[in-house]
Amino acid sequence: MIVSHDLTIISMIVNASIVVKFVMAVLALASMFSWTYIFMKMFAIRRARRIADEFEREFWGGADLVGLYQRAASGRYATVGLERIFEAGFKEFLKLKGRPGSDLSALLDGTRRAMKATYQREMDTLESHLSFLATVGSVSPYIGLFGTVWGIMNAFRGLSNVAQATLAHVAPGIAEALVATAMGLFAAIPAVIAYNRYTHDIDRLASRYESFMEELQNILQRQAHLPESSDTVVQRPR
Repeated sequence: MIVSHDLTIISMIVNASIVVKFVMAVLALASMFSWTYIFMKMFAIRRARRIADEFEREFWGGADLVGLYQRAASGRYATVGLERIFEAGFKEFLKLKGRPGSDLSALLDGTRRAMKATYQREMDTLESHLSFLATVGSVSPYIGLFGTVWGIMNAFRGLSNVAQATLAHVAPGIAEALVATAMGLFAAIPAVIAYNRYTHDIDRLASRYESFMEELQNILQRQAHLPESSDTVVQRPR
């Protein structure tokens, strides 16, 4: 007597045990959230890179610092990235410069702290949900392996009720269990690739932000010695 089994993916998922189904559901949810964050991070990093390019092009193109600050502080649009760092630093610079008796060291130190705090908030925004991708990438294979081990264990336990064990009896149960491992890898591989890629991209953005902060601080140091009515036009250092 030949026993036929439906070994399509859908049937194997439907016929799996409760524990394996629970594991598959967890992996499916992890994969769904992972892909959601992957696309969110992709668009966010692209936007941050594009805005940084546009602002640096304008900043080093001979723009007036006061004019740039007034535009950023006008509230007509939400500033992000470099422009927000510049706005925070220049705002603190103008506030401290207007105080009587403020020395250059306190002026630059306050400006640096304001830019650093804004920089950290920008980094926190860019790095949000990366820890979730790292967790999915490292844990999902083990969750899938747990489902596979449990399914194989149930498949072999079912052989105790069979007089003559053959591969045809155990193969469906093993195949159902291996689906959990496949789902674990499906959830983990994109998450690991995205995490490594986005970490690299964010590190490069962080380097750009830090370099800009140092250059802006040098410009503001020279600006501190100018009269209040002087406009500062900057050129990219060669």
